[in-house]
Amino acid sequence: MSSLSRRARLLVTIVAAVLLAGFATGYAVLGRHHPRQASTGPVPGPALMVLSNGQLSTVAAADPRGPREVTEVACDRVHAAAATVACLEPVGALSATRLVVMDQRLHERQRVPLTGFPNRLRVSPSGRMVAWTLFLDGHSYATTGFATQAGVLDTRTGKLVTSLEDFAITRDGRPYRNVDANYWGITFAADDNRFYATLSTDGHRYLVEGDLAAKTVRTVRDNVECPSLSPDGTRIAYKSAVDGDPAKGWRLSVLDLASGTINPTAETRSVDDQAVWLDDRTLAYALQTSDGTNDTWSVAADGTGAPRLLVPGANSPSPLRR
Repeated sequence: MSSLSRRARLLVTIVAAVLLAGFATGYAVLGRHHPRQASTGPVPGPALMVLSNGQLSTVAAADPRGPREVTEVACDRVHAAAATVACLEPVGALSATRLVVMDQRLHERQRVPLTGFPNRLRVSPSGRMVAWTLFLDGHSYATTGFATQAGVLDTRTGKLVTSLEDFAITRDGRPYRNVDANYWGITFAADDNRFYATLSTDGHRYLVEGDLAAKTVRTVRDNVECPSLSPDGTRIAYKSAVDGDPAKGWRLSVLDLASGTINPTAETRSVDDQAVWLDDRTLAYALQTSDGTNDTWSVAADGTGAPRLLVPGANSPSPLRR
């Protein structure tokens, strides 16, 4: 990494630390309501939350290509689980953004000021924990020399982990430390303490298993990025670099944690996303079209079938059950 990039990363980190300093011990519960601009009225029954042209929207799970309810809430990434909706707002001046946590009616509960470019976002299955990834330097995982920052908010206690870079690393069974460590793509287990993420260091991109309370991570497998834990907690959906080279793109695959077996999905196009489990059998993810917009696709997790277009003109999907 060049000295200019290092200075830029340091500057962004310092700005982020200053912005977060006043918020590390707790957050105000706010009553702001984000209004809806319903094009068709509220979507009944099970639904899928997506971003439609950057606006938080919902579509019926039974008819995801059908009419959608569009709100005025603008996000770069969104994710929802168990009545908690998390939004990373679009970047403003000086790379400033915010994490906004809302209830299922889009009443704002908490907000955290952040600095960087929103990239990944996850809510734990219980709705308690929220994790995000920001680019501090660079904008693509296909290159080298970028810098990311991954953090976690406990919405119940207000406790904030500003960066996983402070966590102790065990690599291949031995203590490890390197200043080049970057983390991204956190996904939570059901206990709100154990998590998985990507650790990039020393030319490798590892799947790591972490312990929030102990502030530790350990490497599990190489060439695993943007993990997503299945609802039953037994499998990890992830993207793996083709021939180990991110510049060649990524293949969407599923890892069985107990056996170590890998099943590539039927999606052979490059997937640069953190896939979402719609249920125990189906994955959803975004693919960028030639004009720069996104479509949401789905595919079976066991490698069978074929990809299908799920929600055109949308990304950042989350299944909702109301």
